[in-house]
Amino acid sequence: MTETLRQKTESQPPRTWLFLTNHAHVLLCIARDPQARTRDIAEQVGITERAAKRIVAELVAEKYLTRTKVGRRNHYTINRRGRLRHPIFRNLAIGPLLEVLNTVR
Repeated sequence: MTETLRQKTESQPPRTWLFLTNHAHVLLCIARDPQARTRDIAEQVGITERAAKRIVAELVAEKYLTRTKVGRRNHYTINRRGRLRHPIFRNLAIGPLLEVLNTVR
């Protein structure tokens, strides 16, 4: 292994897995700040702005979010009755999950 490669490998933390998806992280950011800019969401989640915009668009398309233009900014409203997508939890709404996760700061 070259010295440069070794330094890069040693300086970077090991990749780890997460309990929640980026979609959940974006939704939590919006729950905390309904007027959040996608740039700020991307920074908080640790993804690109393009990825944040794609995720927001998917959440809007699936009716988890509604987007309203307020001046030059967007305001998001979460459909807390939207159901989780995984077959095991399909009967559960996202509202209670957001409430639990937003109390932990």
